Parts: sequence; structure tokens; C-alpha cells
Amino acid sequence: MKRARDVIGLPIICVQSGKQVGTAKDLLLGDAWQVEAVLLETKHWFATPSCILWKDVIALGEDAITIEHEEVISRLDDEQCYTSLVNGDRKLKGMPVLTINGQQLGIVDDVYLDQNRGKKVIGYELTEGFISDLKEGRKWLPLPDSVTVGKDAIIVPVHCNDTLEESIIPIEE
Repeated sequence: MKRARDVIGLPIICVQSGKQVGTAKDLLLGDAWQVEAVLLETKHWFATPSCILWKDVIALGEDAITIEHEEVISRLDDEQCYTSLVNGDRKLKGMPVLTINGQQLGIVDDVYLDQNRGKKVIGYELTEGFISDLKEGRKWLPLPDSVTVGKDAIIVPVHCNDTLEESIIPIEE
């Protein structure tokens, strides 16, 4: 299992040339909680954002993301409505997670990705603030069957309060 923050910042390496063609800036998620694309760091302030579709990723390793060739890098499609982890208007980090009955479970700090090339989101890492993180640790919430991502909050079923667990990966900060 891998956290999204472990992927952000990884170099993108082309296996045909061995050249680093970019750095992962963010992960873009689709409606089915699947990683759809990797957003690349831009070199200039006004540069058009570019991405690599997840189907073009060969491997997500510990030290790099590999692609076959540079031609898989494309401009970010503005018409696609992705949810990002840390950037943009529709970002998950910092969003409160509430149950349907109005109980706040925490604030999204990260997401966990599955072992299968890291494509599927399998849960959230939730924080209740710095002091609470130090005293009690962060919580892990497995991805429930039904999730509503709104403009200001993520809404989950009531039973999610019972499925909160201690964070799988300890805090390193």
C-alpha cells in the first residue's frame, strides 16, 4: 500500500531514452476513485499544464514513475473534471469528512493507493490537527461503498465512524 504523497515528487523516466521527462506534481482522480492521470510540474509560471494518462504508465516504483516514450505526455484537458489531491479547485487535501448524520471524522491529509500499480484509492488518511496527531496519531478510513465529494465536504455513510483505524503508516513529519 502506498500513500499519494509518496508518489508526488517522483521523477518521470522514459524507458526508451533513460531521460527524466518531468516530475509528478499531483494525482488526478476520476469519479470511480481511480487515478486517471499524473499532473507534471510546469517549468514556467504561465506554461500550459501537462499530464500523463495512467494507462500510459508502465510502473509506479519506489524511486520513479516509468513511461515508454515522451509522446505519452499530453496537455491537461480542461474539459475533464478531475479531482486532485493537492492542487486546484477540486482538491481532496484539507476537505472535512462528515458522516450523513453530521459527525466530522477528520480532515483528509492523504489517500492510500492499492498495491496494483497504485491505480485505485482504497482509503483516506485523516487528521484532526497537529496536536491530536501527536497525541493520538492519524486515522485511516477505508474507502466506503458510497462517497459524495461535494464542494466543501466529503460525505460518507454513518457506519464509517466504526471503521476508523489507527493510521497504517506512522507519521514521519
